[in-house]
Amino acid sequence: MRYFNYLSQAEEEELFYSVPVHYDNSSERELLAYAIGPALYCPATRPTIARDILTQRHRGLTSWVFDLEDAIGDQQVEAAEHSLVEQVHYLQEVMDKDSSVRSRIPLLFIRVRSVEQLQRIIRYMGDGMQQITGIMLPKFNAVIGEQYLQVIVEYNHARHEGAPILYGLPILETAAVIYRESRLDELLSIKRVLDAYQDYVLNVRIGATDFSSLFGLRRSSDMTIYDITTIRDCISDIINLFGRMESPYVISGPVWEYFSSGERVLKPQIRQSPFEEALGADGRKLRNEYINRHVDGLIREVIMDKENGMIGKTIIHPSHIGLVQSLYTVRQEEYEDAQGIIANNTGELGVFKSGYANKMNEIKPHLNWARRIMARSQIYGVLHEQQHFISLLSEQERHVYV
Repeated sequence: MRYFNYLSQAEEEELFYSVPVHYDNSSERELLAYAIGPALYCPATRPTIARDILTQRHRGLTSWVFDLEDAIGDQQVEAAEHSLVEQVHYLQEVMDKDSSVRSRIPLLFIRVRSVEQLQRIIRYMGDGMQQITGIMLPKFNAVIGEQYLQVIVEYNHARHEGAPILYGLPILETAAVIYRESRLDELLSIKRVLDAYQDYVLNVRIGATDFSSLFGLRRSSDMTIYDITTIRDCISDIINLFGRMESPYVISGPVWEYFSSGERVLKPQIRQSPFEEALGADGRKLRNEYINRHVDGLIREVIMDKENGMIGKTIIHPSHIGLVQSLYTVRQEEYEDAQGIIANNTGELGVFKSGYANKMNEIKPHLNWARRIMARSQIYGVLHEQQHFISLLSEQERHVYV
């Protein structure tokens, strides 16, 4: 698997200064944590899962989550479990016959309802669990979370030699996390558990929809999650604890749940000039298309996620895949600054002028930032100096609609 693998070599050379690397679900944990990117959710009852994966129905899809929790009804649980197991077994059979298929398989995840269900899925799946990168762990707290992670550890200790590691991905979404009077104690308890199982934790996810429901709230498509003050304050505390570089976790941004247009109340949240500078008249047209699809809010929210140190996002519609991926690409200026900071971390220099002559790079204060930029650049690539994520979006639109 590789990001933007639908581009031709000529298109890649035009767009990228450094192309994304190849990876699969056996790659190292840090790489996979960044590679999750936009994770598309779908109900585990979907009868065409294997076919959709093998035919690459959703162009550019790199992470797929099969939901056994909120996306299915309480009366569908047993049928959903059996359907998902059958689909993954069929996928495994195809891969056993044709090893070249593996390069087309996105990272696959399952969101479960309970520890007991996770144990059942592992038992039913058998060797098919090798295709699953991780388990999304909803309503995560210190008690149930440790039970989940212990099951994952037991699976990993018993797995076949050479089989990929199975990871846990805790979702923070409970009342104890969002309510101010219990938040700090709850987050500290959760962090102690995650630190004890850190080798098996792929990232930390934020369940903003569940948080919002506890206050009877739902953000509109004109707003980002950062405009909802109760959620913003909670996200701040999550980043403060789990994003510290002394013991860092990759934190994923909350879900964006809109995919079609509706009545607009506020002005669009994306400026026209970057689109014009990148593509001229075609840029204005592309911007209008995104505004009409009501994803200008998503663009702003992903940018805010990045500024706050979060990488990855839960998405609910295939039209969001390329958009979010493009926003995670690294600019050549960022990349060369990061390279210079790391290369000069020898103790002989404290600060130096950026090669772009527009900023000073202080080695110690900017070193952690530089390391994160380099990690992100591996998965999402580095755009040429004269290129912009908008140029990549234009190529994606062309590939989707040809």
